Amino acid sequence: MSIIRDINLAEMGRKKIEWARAYMPVLNELEKEFVKTKPFNGLSITTSVHLEAKTACLALLLAAGGADVHATGCNPLSTHDDVAAALSTMGVNVFAWYNCTPDEYKEHLSTALSCHPHLILDDGGDLTELLHGDCRAYGDRLIGGTEETTTGVIRHKQRAVSGQLIFPIIAVNDADMKHLFDNRYGTGQSVWDAIMHTTNIQVTGKTVVVAGYGWCGRGVAMRAAGLGANVIITEINAIKAIEAVMDGFRVMKMDDAAPLGDFFCTVTGCKDVIIDRHFATMKNGAFLTNAGHFDCEVDVAWLRDNSKERIMRRPNIEGFIQADGRILNVLCEGRLVNLAAGNGHPVEIMDMSFGVQALALEYLAKHGKGLEKGVYPVDPKIDARVSEIRLLSSKIGLDVLTEEQEKYLQQY
Repeated sequence: MSIIRDINLAEMGRKKIEWARAYMPVLNELEKEFVKTKPFNGLSITTSVHLEAKTACLALLLAAGGADVHATGCNPLSTHDDVAAALSTMGVNVFAWYNCTPDEYKEHLSTALSCHPHLILDDGGDLTELLHGDCRAYGDRLIGGTEETTTGVIRHKQRAVSGQLIFPIIAVNDADMKHLFDNRYGTGQSVWDAIMHTTNIQVTGKTVVVAGYGWCGRGVAMRAAGLGANVIITEINAIKAIEAVMDGFRVMKMDDAAPLGDFFCTVTGCKDVIIDRHFATMKNGAFLTNAGHFDCEVDVAWLRDNSKERIMRRPNIEGFIQADGRILNVLCEGRLVNLAAGNGHPVEIMDMSFGVQALALEYLAKHGKGLEKGVYPVDPKIDARVSEIRLLSSKIGLDVLTEEQEKYLQQY
C-alpha cells in the first residue's frame, strides 16, 4: 500500500529514475552484488529522505537486496510526486507527496514506520524522533539506523550523550565519501542552480552572505565566488573563520553583513541565524535562502507576523513588505532551497553518498545486533570501497607502494 498524490504521474517519474540510474556507477555495481547476496532478505527498511529520482535509486537498490522498503520524505517541499508515483509501481511502499501539511508529514512518517522496521535510513532525524516518542511501539524489531545529515547527527549525538538513544545509529554524514563531496560540491552546485533558476537574477557583482563555513558553507561560498560574487562569511567558530579569511573571503558578524548582502544563504544547522534586527537593516530586494536542514535558520515566522504585507512574486519566492516599503524576498518558505526549488545534488555526488548508505545498512544487517546503543562512525572499509568503485568507473588508476616503500614508511 502507498499514499501518493497521483499514480498517473508514474511514467514521468520512471523516466527521471532511469536517467539518474544511468549516472550512478557505485549503486549499479552494488546492485549486481546485492542481487546475488540478498543482504536484506527478511528485513523491513524504512527510509526518510528527500524523495526524488536519486533517492528512488537507493530505495530500489535496497529492494534488490531483498528488503521490504517503506519510503517517505524528510521535508514537506522536497518530494517529487512523479517519482513517488513511479516508485510505488516498482515494488516500494511510498508515503509522501509534495507540499504536505505538518500533520500530513507526520502521518506519512508514522505510516512508513508502521511496518515495524528492522533498519531505518534517516535524513534529519525525524524517524528517530518518532521512534523515541509517538511511534516507540514501532521500534520493537529495530536493529539500528543510519543518518545522512549534519543536523541529524547532531540530534542523535545529543540524545546519546543524555543516555536517551535507544538503538545504534551510524553517522553516514561523517564519512569522508559523504561530507567531503556531498556537503561541499553537492550543496555548492545545487544551491546556486536553484537560486539562479528561481530568481533569474544575476549573481556576478552581487554581495553574497554565507552563514556558516562548514563543508556545506565552503561549497556555497566557493561556487558563489566562481560566479563572480563578492562573498562574506559569518561564523561562530574562530578556526573556521580564519580558514574563510585564508580562502579569500571577508568575515564579519551578521549584524555587519546584513546591510551589505544581496543574497543570503544559511548553512549552519542552527536556529535564529537571521532574525528581526537583521531584517531591519537589509537592502530592498534582498534574497533570503536556507540550505540547512530545518526551516528555522531564517526567522520567516517573524516576517509573517510582522510584515506590512505578503505577496507571491514568482513561484517559490514570497515578498515580505516592511513598514518602510522595503521588500525582502524569501525563497521556498525558508526550507532547503536546493531541493524545494531545484533538483538537489548532482546525480554523481549522491551516487557516492548513497553507496555509503547502502553499505552501512548492510553492515548493520550483519553486525547491528551486537552493537550497543550509540552513534557510530562509518567503517573505513566502506569509505574505501565506495571510492574504489567510483575511481574504477572513471578509469582512474592509483599508484601502489612497493615493498621497500611500505618498509620505509613503517619505520616511522
